[in-house]
Amino acid sequence: MGFPGTWMTESESMVYRVVPKCACSTIGQIMYYSDHGEFFDGDIHDATERMHKWAMEDSHQRIEDNVKNHKSYSFTCVRNPYTRILSSFFDKICGIQRNGKRYRGNMVPLLTQKYGIQVEGDFDQIQSFRRFLLFARDTIRWRRPMEPDIHWSAMSGHVSTFIVNGGRYDKIFFTEKFNEGMQEVLDATDTRHSVDLATIPRFNESEGHGPKRAHPVEDYFDDLSMHLVYEIYKRDFNLFKYDFHNPANKMPTGEIDLDEVHAKLGD
Repeated sequence: MGFPGTWMTESESMVYRVVPKCACSTIGQIMYYSDHGEFFDGDIHDATERMHKWAMEDSHQRIEDNVKNHKSYSFTCVRNPYTRILSSFFDKICGIQRNGKRYRGNMVPLLTQKYGIQVEGDFDQIQSFRRFLLFARDTIRWRRPMEPDIHWSAMSGHVSTFIVNGGRYDKIFFTEKFNEGMQEVLDATDTRHSVDLATIPRFNESEGHGPKRAHPVEDYFDDLSMHLVYEIYKRDFNLFKYDFHNPANKMPTGEIDLDEVHAKLGD
């Protein structure tokens, strides 16, 4: 299986396991800058040179050798499951993607037909989001009406492939404490170019794809929605120390125990 979703700087100063919807565009650009002293011109997901990615066959051997021998500092980043699934909805379901089309082509018409989700005009965001949650649960639990998408499948699933195939994380930090966590990574690595996190722009490539969120996070989650979210993301809440009981609290409630993460996700 190898190391899907793994990026590594060309200099091999650091290794990052991408978790979708968890500041991955900004992290990728910081990695690129730390090697080359400039940002990639465009969406970092489109970069096919000056950086190693598992999606590029030429990078496989370099990444595998590095990760299995733990040659470089390895890290990833996680996010509150409530805000992550909400962000996925507004970006991937409501939004028009950078190619000018709907995400995954016929998916939105399928959701309209099967789940009654509306995303056009002045639609009821809360009602449509709650119906989307049912769809997300169905894809993850029963793989129907389609396979689960990387943007709403559980973070623990993404994080685990790195461990199961022989990798070990030195750091897992929170999107909500981004500068603090990313600074620890930079302090622990020897980079060609120094990075000043205070002046780095946030590369939120999904921003502007969809409509603005019209309500506070907690308004989207009634009792049933919270139950669905916990069914899907129970492991994420527990391992990554987020507050299931209060959707309004996006901040983690404690520090991540790396030994626990490796033990529980390494099966």
